[in-house]
Amino acid sequence: METKSLSLSKSDLKLLKEHLDKSNMSPYNKEKLRQEIKEATIYADQELPSDVVCLKSEARIANTKTGKEFTFRIVMPEEANIKLQKVSVFAPISIALFGYRTGDIINWEMPDGIQEFKILEVKKIS
Repeated sequence: METKSLSLSKSDLKLLKEHLDKSNMSPYNKEKLRQEIKEATIYADQELPSDVVCLKSEARIANTKTGKEFTFRIVMPEEANIKLQKVSVFAPISIALFGYRTGDIINWEMPDGIQEFKILEVKKIS
């Protein structure tokens, strides 16, 4: 599988770096994220393409094995509410998708093993 580089806004990059330093994510995910951040394309906040998963975006994804679809909004931890499909920016799935674009396929270690997801659609929310 072709590895694409992440697209990140300057503020999202800062958020991810801070999280990485104090995170308790698995060694696999931590190293993967560290490498992706190093190779990311960085944009001014207002210039980030609209189809990039970022803070304050809504993502519709599908598990490539099961076909099951999920839609959620990425928000700051204090706004998270799973009943409203609002997921913390620091949740494993948010970290996994951050910086990827519509059409990208990603692999991420979840509690039940490495899962593969395809990003079907990304929308900015306010």
